[in-house]
Amino acid sequence: MNYPIALMCRALEISRNALYAWRQRRTHRLARDRADGAIATQIQQIHEASRATYGSPRVHAKLRRDGVRISRKRVERVMRAAGLRGKIRRRWRNTTNSNHALPLAPNTLNRQFSAESSDKVWAVDITYIWIAGDFVFLAVVLDLHSRMVVGWALEDHLRTELVLKALSMALGARVPATDMLHHSDRGCQYASTSYREQLERHGIQASMSRRGNCYDNAVVESFFGTLKQELVHGARWMTIGEARAAIHDYIEVFYNRQRLHSALGYRTPAEVDKLSA
Repeated sequence: MNYPIALMCRALEISRNALYAWRQRRTHRLARDRADGAIATQIQQIHEASRATYGSPRVHAKLRRDGVRISRKRVERVMRAAGLRGKIRRRWRNTTNSNHALPLAPNTLNRQFSAESSDKVWAVDITYIWIAGDFVFLAVVLDLHSRMVVGWALEDHLRTELVLKALSMALGARVPATDMLHHSDRGCQYASTSYREQLERHGIQASMSRRGNCYDNAVVESFFGTLKQELVHGARWMTIGEARAAIHDYIEVFYNRQRLHSALGYRTPAEVDKLSA
């Protein structure tokens, strides 16, 4: 049977205003749930395309790039409800051996982590990766304008050949500016005679971090943190070949060309590099 609203409100001892407010909230909640359900599929697709690495900031940026008008808080709510989250960064381990008598360069970069165009400033470093009960080592060359990894090498040793291989890849693919600056830590590999000669041969000026100061090379440290957060942690590679193939795919396919970079206004390194050409 249908009863008048006024009669039911008196029987339940509530005001009609309270009833109408409750109905309005319920209608709004149902509409919001339906809208969240519609956008959840798109958010799931973006998260999967990011290799399950994107948190809400990058998912939100990708939606905005795709023309979807949506708030960051709503993206966070939908991702939380769907159990979607970005990967969490872990602590890093130092690989620098600066206890040597080799010549050192001054800290010319001085934490100026930007450049007006590509191939004006390169930053380099080495990190370790754990595979099958042992360490292998990754050396990278990163452009500070585009944040693109322009050279890299993965080997089972820390000899100078490792960093020379990464530098050779960069020099084979890029054309450094005549006044290009190359920034590294004080590791013996970068201070070695063969490495310094390679820089001099190409007219590249060397810059080195202060002793024991990882913040002087923060951009490359940040890249290593991202790489380990999004790829390395949780991986179970049995051989260096497996690790090299996975890192090649991450750097050359995903990081350089697909991953939205917050420091670049949520553009990819390849997009920024192309604009610099």
